[in-house]
Amino acid sequence: MEKVFVNDESLGSAPCLITPLPGPLVSAAVQRDHAVTSPSNTRPYPLVVRRALGCVIEDLDGNRFLDLAAGIAVCATGHCHPKVAEAIRKQSGELIHICGSDFYYEPMIELAEKLAARAPGPQARRVLFTNSGTEAIEASMKLARHSTGRKWIIAFYGAFHGRSMGSLSLTASKVRQKERFGPLIPMVAHAEYGDVRSIENNLFRREMPPDEVAAIFVEPILGEGGYIVPPDGFLPRLRELCDRHGILLVADEIQSGMGRTGKMFAVEHWNVVPDIMCLAKGIASGMPIGAVVASADVMDWPPGSQGSTFGGNPVSCAAALATIELLEAGLIENAARLGCEAIAMLEELAARHKCIGQVRGRGLMIGVEFVKDAASREPNPELRDRVVNEAFRRGLVMLGCGETAIRLSPPLCIRREQLETGVRTLDEAIQAAVVR
Repeated sequence: MEKVFVNDESLGSAPCLITPLPGPLVSAAVQRDHAVTSPSNTRPYPLVVRRALGCVIEDLDGNRFLDLAAGIAVCATGHCHPKVAEAIRKQSGELIHICGSDFYYEPMIELAEKLAARAPGPQARRVLFTNSGTEAIEASMKLARHSTGRKWIIAFYGAFHGRSMGSLSLTASKVRQKERFGPLIPMVAHAEYGDVRSIENNLFRREMPPDEVAAIFVEPILGEGGYIVPPDGFLPRLRELCDRHGILLVADEIQSGMGRTGKMFAVEHWNVVPDIMCLAKGIASGMPIGAVVASADVMDWPPGSQGSTFGGNPVSCAAALATIELLEAGLIENAARLGCEAIAMLEELAARHKCIGQVRGRGLMIGVEFVKDAASREPNPELRDRVVNEAFRRGLVMLGCGETAIRLSPPLCIRREQLETGVRTLDEAIQAAVVR
């Protein structure tokens, strides 16, 4: 077990601030960045990272931060886990690229075998590799239409499935994400998240017959939409609806998968078997790779139907193989155990702060919702943003999600004492934000 968890204490304890924030080197780097990078990037505060290890981030000025964001739930095994770094070094010395759409190589085959074997359900699976989550969604949209011969696709309000034109058509999280990018792809409709009846009562009665629907795309737990856990019956009823009408169920496990919720895949909390799963983010601890894992009878398209120059890159596959080994060696178990403890700590925090409307989540995928009034639960996005910034000022890296929530998605190697430090620092940040 000692090889599963990262000794990030070798980088130094965190938080540890030695300069005012931002420091001089960070301020200079931010100015350089603003002159040359796209203004579409969303940076909530000036963090310029020099290096990171485990759950500790160090900026250019030597300030150290405790990371409760993990690069948006990407660094599942922790930053620069030695086993992942060694797998990257070894593979990059042997084969960096040859294109898996044209040729064969062992790391891609082995990773596909592992993902197919670990997917929920007994049926045979096939795997298509992509560069990212949004590409996995795009490929799944094509696969669903190809397999069923149908055209309509249903997603849910609050969902985030990506920013390319197809995946953006499914996304319904924030107006800014779609503003001035239309027209998007046709024959996409949205239903209320957590409510299967809204599909039957509204969409099937007013917009399309069920036998023209190719697929329903769903996040088992909403990610960017607010880390919202659906009612327990939602996913099983959605599975039953799809079975009844011959619709493919596509689980977007890009943020919730790879051990994040205390199980390898979030759908396992509800014993639901999707026809297609989309993976990315935590799959390779920071290396760019995504995957579509589908039933073999669904992924039966002919050669040339789909491909990718870089998808399933050998180095990314090697990092993913090391990641899966670490997840199964103890990090998934750690996420399940510490996730329960984290929710208990945060619920104690909520009892002291009436501005916290709800604590929700599974494993180490936890949302804390901020409100103006505990009784009405009126959203308070301004307070949420102040809390995020006050946390940063105290050396805690966090990100918002949805309209009014903060997400806690630390590396799965986080230790209990680090978690306690994070919650204690969040407590201080809330107090400061409320006073302001």
